[in-house]
Amino acid sequence: MNFKIIGKYIKELNFNIPNPKTFFLLSKDISNYKINIDIRSSQAKKNIIEVLTSLSLSPTKNNFETINTKIIYSTLIELEANKLSKNEMERIILVEVPNKIYSELRRIFVFMFENSGFKDVKISETVNFEELYKKRKTQ
Repeated sequence: MNFKIIGKYIKELNFNIPNPKTFFLLSKDISNYKINIDIRSSQAKKNIIEVLTSLSLSPTKNNFETINTKIIYSTLIELEANKLSKNEMERIILVEVPNKIYSELRRIFVFMFENSGFKDVKISETVNFEELYKKRKTQ
């Protein structure tokens, strides 16, 4: 392994259901919303990278109410090798780190919904970050 996780924390947390109508629509038709995953990174210090993994929910149809649900989870990693190729670095940031932290991030996101009155939230327990990475490389 070319890195180790040295810290993890919730960087940003938004959970806003604007009105009762939206609450009832969402609880009745949560299947009309999809999960979005975004991964970004920045250098925090020499050999330390901050990987930001975000989960958010958005409607699949235009006529559905919009809710503001988003969590940005920060993972600080320390690189153990001095020289990593661009491809090795991308793979660490886009595949390896998300694979290690996704279950924890998902648990927090589901916890927010369940404690807001939504009992049937179905968010995939696994994400194939390898496949997403390969798709990104071919675009």
